[in-house]
Amino acid sequence: MPLTPVELRHILHQTPELMFKEFETTRILLENVGRLDNLIIHRPIETGFVAEYKVNDGDYLLFRADIDALPIKEETGSEFSSKNDCMHACGHDVHSSILYSFAKYVTENKIDRNILFLFQPGEEGGGGAEHVINSGVFNQFNISNAFALHVTDEYEKGTIASTSGVLFASAFEIDIELLGKSAHVAFPENGIHAFDALRVLLDEIDVILKEQTERVIFGYGKILSGTVRNIVPAYCRVECTIRTLSRKKSEEFLEKIVEILEHVSRTRGVKYNLLKGVLYSEVVVDSQLFNKLSKSLAQKHKFIDCGYKMTGEDFGFFSHIYPSMMFWLGTSQGEHYGLHTPKFLPDDSIIQAGTDIYKDILNEVK
Repeated sequence: MPLTPVELRHILHQTPELMFKEFETTRILLENVGRLDNLIIHRPIETGFVAEYKVNDGDYLLFRADIDALPIKEETGSEFSSKNDCMHACGHDVHSSILYSFAKYVTENKIDRNILFLFQPGEEGGGGAEHVINSGVFNQFNISNAFALHVTDEYEKGTIASTSGVLFASAFEIDIELLGKSAHVAFPENGIHAFDALRVLLDEIDVILKEQTERVIFGYGKILSGTVRNIVPAYCRVECTIRTLSRKKSEEFLEKIVEILEHVSRTRGVKYNLLKGVLYSEVVVDSQLFNKLSKSLAQKHKFIDCGYKMTGEDFGFFSHIYPSMMFWLGTSQGEHYGLHTPKFLPDDSIIQAGTDIYKDILNEVK
């Protein structure tokens, strides 16, 4: 017998794995999804999979859940806490369990609609959606619409929050290395101070940020520099993210950063390396889908037009290919820990809530 969705959630939560290393996660999901009737399993890349449900010659709906976790030590005190140093602090265990629950409903009730259930790896910075798309696995299907949800304790439990147009920002992770020359601090003229060059760089980026006419975030959360207190640091590395409302704007802002790097290199004598991560496209909610579904869903659920958020999400790769709808699913019962924190733990009951919303969406787009 396959596990119940709640049982599956508990097992997934106890065995979190980082992006593209979700081997046990994939095995657990396959073991249970594979027991459902009338599903064909496709393995486009090493982890994750697509479960195809085909009952007619029509087009397909795509429903996606992400499966990877984060390098965060859990502090929830839950009876099904993580058994390693990683954690499903972004709720991907819940997303996967909701999609599994929805697949159970579809197969057990023999729903007359072709559906693809994607259990996707590598969302947390790896751009797993792009990897799956580039595999060509979807080329054989006529996909009419794509759907996804994301849990959050920003909103009350059961609340649906979305918007027409840009829902989530384009996100671009970059690392900058500055290479100087070490020297004793008593003789700074003999060295090239890499961290001082970084301070200049960040100050100049702040200047161009104030000149932007659209919303742009340049964030940096980790800086590495120096060896001992009395040596001029010859190396500095800063890990950054760019958030804008379009992929094009992210690329344009990176060009400005490169111009500043060139200037700092010339004036401060440092060399630099620019290391680029995956450039996430903005998540766009199709206006026609939003107008249709927001009205129908609001009849049974609390529905909020939340406007855009500067959150990054690789579902944007799908939303630029297929007319799509993504939404927040509120989980809060008074708590507000936030995503990517060691205490984030939605209640199991949100699995049924998410499943019911997917059922309602299915009824509207059938």
